[in-house]
Amino acid sequence: MHQSKLLKVIRKILLLCLYVAAFSACKKEGQSSGPLTSKDDAAFTRYEEHFLEDLWKHNPDWATTVGYHKYDSLLLIPSDENRKKLIGFTKVQMDSLSRFEVNSLSDANKMDHRIMMNQLEAMQWSTEQLKEYQWNPASYNVISTFAYILNEHYAPLEKRLRNFYQKMAFIPAYYKEAQKQIKNPVPELTSLAADQHLGGVSVIESDFADSLKKTKIPEAEKKQMLDRARISADAIKAFATWLKALKPDKPRSFRLGKEFYEAKFKYDIQAEGTAQQTYNSAVERKKAVHREMAKLSRQLWPKYFGTKAMPSDSLELISRMIDTLSAKHVAPNEFQSAIEQQIPKLTTFIKSKDLLTLDPAKPLVVRKEPGYMAGVAGASVSSPGPYDKEGNTYFNVGSLAGWAPERAESYLREYNNYILQILCIHEAIPGHYTQLVYANKSPSIIKAVLGNGAMVEGWAVYTEPMMLDAGFGDNAPEMRLMWYKWHLRSVCNTILDYSVHAGSMTKEQAVKMLTKEAFQQQAEAENKWKRVSVSSVQLTSYYTGYKEISELRAAWKKKKGDKYKLKSFNEQFLSYGSAPVKFIKEAMMADPKIDTKGN
Repeated sequence: MHQSKLLKVIRKILLLCLYVAAFSACKKEGQSSGPLTSKDDAAFTRYEEHFLEDLWKHNPDWATTVGYHKYDSLLLIPSDENRKKLIGFTKVQMDSLSRFEVNSLSDANKMDHRIMMNQLEAMQWSTEQLKEYQWNPASYNVISTFAYILNEHYAPLEKRLRNFYQKMAFIPAYYKEAQKQIKNPVPELTSLAADQHLGGVSVIESDFADSLKKTKIPEAEKKQMLDRARISADAIKAFATWLKALKPDKPRSFRLGKEFYEAKFKYDIQAEGTAQQTYNSAVERKKAVHREMAKLSRQLWPKYFGTKAMPSDSLELISRMIDTLSAKHVAPNEFQSAIEQQIPKLTTFIKSKDLLTLDPAKPLVVRKEPGYMAGVAGASVSSPGPYDKEGNTYFNVGSLAGWAPERAESYLREYNNYILQILCIHEAIPGHYTQLVYANKSPSIIKAVLGNGAMVEGWAVYTEPMMLDAGFGDNAPEMRLMWYKWHLRSVCNTILDYSVHAGSMTKEQAVKMLTKEAFQQQAEAENKWKRVSVSSVQLTSYYTGYKEISELRAAWKKKKGDKYKLKSFNEQFLSYGSAPVKFIKEAMMADPKIDTKGN
């Protein structure tokens, strides 16, 4: 999710000049000075601009995808020398950050300071300790950035294509260096990398050529550009072929290991507790959810099964009930329209219950899923980068056209009439989209660029039961039961991820848990195993964020007493941007102004 009052490149250069003037007193080469005073919030804000400019120099691909296009034509070779430069950058910036007295800064800048320091520490740890560049060939995939340049309309097509062309010049050297760096890679990640490169090379090989046809670029120049595209595509295919033939002596396990897992969790999630504590909480949450699901299933059984004998095993009882309710779903050709119809209903409900203020000036644009995103039906939100906050936010709705009847039926049973509504709450209103609108009002670009995934995903999960508690779905027990099924995804994602990467859970154990205890389809469970074997920690963000936001609301409610209002909590929480929940909690619970206003 992205936010903040964004600045044009020219203004950035001006602010950098101001930064040099204001900040030179606190850092000169080879010198040190005392911490700054509380009057230096303005200097800190200028420093942030300088920090980001330097960050993008070392991460041009990342810069492109957040909407900062100064370095679109660059592709950094993944060499030892460039990694040393990155470490040098982190050390210089950490030294600069250390000169600010954190507690004397405003709440917003205090958060930014800690977020930036965490990012720098994470970059150092990842480069010097985790060393993913050695064992994860998928980390070398540059195609997605080329696809972004091609498909996003942030600049005239001809300009984007020329940047694309210039960037391609680095591809052969990039992949030659990648082969030197890879040592005993993870087999699952090696296979993934080969498939991704072969599956995505069409962006270079054919999509680029198709886009060139739409321009008035001179034919001679077009030929030159196409020649480079062929060379680039060949280099990518050669890398994939090399990966497929790779037979490492001692391949690394895809399991991260407990020590690395805890460290990555600390940097990526930025939670109050450890990964182990979060896992323990998820295990207890699963038990509590099962108890509630069993109660609801017993309540609903006579309505759907009459006098038929009820299974004595509670998990079997829940499974039968869910299977019966899942039959209520739309027809394949009604899937898109069913999702579109949810948006005004959700908006009306939120207004009627006074849960949040929605900004009518920031409408959500519902559209059919673009061709380059095709392949995964359902719903997703595409938001503009932090440097283009005024751009449209799209609610992409997938199509089931052309699906085999059995596949479509299985999918629609999973996204039945109940789950479809919860999906729209999560992805759109008041979930991801609404959080984005609020986050965009935050003046901090740092919280947009380095947004905390656990806060973003946690908010979307938190809004689901918040809406049901307010009466959405007419308080139907069916709706609550199906939400619990959906909620078990977040809970079991955490259990799965920790058990696999910090433990030794097997595929058989994982699939059994997901099908028998989370009531997922076999295919869905197998796909989740694939995901956990090629990723780590991210799967914990949903439950961790939800847990911390729920706990913060309970503490806030206790603090406010009879002055408590759900709307005030929601809006106050969202006003801080996409910061880690623990930082937001610190600011909300400590702010005396909030305590006395009663809002």
